[in-house]
Amino acid sequence: MTARPLRFGIWALVHGPRAAHHDPEEPYDASWERNRDLVLAAERLGYDSTLVAQHTINPHQEDLDQLEAWSAAAALAALTSRIEIIAAIKPYLYHPVVLAKMALGIENISRGRFAINLVNAWNKPELEKAGIGFAEHDARYAYGREWISVVSRLMQGERLTYKGEHFDVRDYALRPADLYRQRPLIYVGGESEPARALVADHGDVWFINGQPLADVAALIADVAARPRLSAPLRFGLSAFVVARQTNDEAQAAYRRLLELAAKDAPMRAIQKQNTDPKVVMMQTMQKSARVGSNGGTAAGLVGSYDEVASRILAFHTAGIELFMLQFQPFEAEMERFAREVIPRVRQAQSAAAADGTALLAGSR
Repeated sequence: MTARPLRFGIWALVHGPRAAHHDPEEPYDASWERNRDLVLAAERLGYDSTLVAQHTINPHQEDLDQLEAWSAAAALAALTSRIEIIAAIKPYLYHPVVLAKMALGIENISRGRFAINLVNAWNKPELEKAGIGFAEHDARYAYGREWISVVSRLMQGERLTYKGEHFDVRDYALRPADLYRQRPLIYVGGESEPARALVADHGDVWFINGQPLADVAALIADVAARPRLSAPLRFGLSAFVVARQTNDEAQAAYRRLLELAAKDAPMRAIQKQNTDPKVVMMQTMQKSARVGSNGGTAAGLVGSYDEVASRILAFHTAGIELFMLQFQPFEAEMERFAREVIPRVRQAQSAAAADGTALLAGSR
């Protein structure tokens, strides 16, 4: 089992429900007020992190509301006291000097609880309609690699002179630099070869999309074996949870969400049309039925409370440190998970630690 503590986070509801948009138990609401209350509730319930995804226009249906990630992250940083705030960023939307300054500002507001999640984009209209242009898959990763190298060094307070293919930064330094640590953490998403190379070179945490344990273990083994100049890479997993007292109850709730999600077929068709077909996440998500974004229930966290806790521990043993979770209806299921599953995970960890201590003592 990874030596790092197991952490739980939630996806902020920046574009409404995560599983199905026709659920009477979860009307569409991507407002600031709802997200504020959701993250404050998550902090009270003991969750460790929240991910605020970045989209300038709604990626599913452009006439639906969409929360702006970075202004929301700054506000959340001011209102919370313990939970980590991760804001996603698509490099083409912000010059690295501007973004690094924004990141340091939110890091200061949060007193050292901020992180960025580098995402190299899949939704073509978001960039094309802005006149920015949507580069080919590997070109986007090359741009992101250069972009994050500038951002990372500026966040560390380095006085930077840099000239590359995309950026020409001359004698630039940001003050104040990070007051609490070397710099905010850098999370990286994506599972293509350019994404793996990028996270190995520049990331602190690799976000893996929800998929079966064996596939996740193989991904971790591949990237963990790559040379790094900094601390060992850490790993996070996205997953949608459906947990109930019994497996039968969980499967019934899962089937309900699948049936509701089927009504979103027109929305998914639009999303498919707007998506770069080379994006590995979308290829992976076609392999099995599921609900939720970024792999969703493909991670297998559907079952009884004990089964879900056991599967989480199996992922943790494989190297997953942070579970970034989705639910529906979100608030009620988030509370259920905190009440029923997290204590089971912690109790199992404590029991395993006690057994290990007893075995060690017995061998002396």
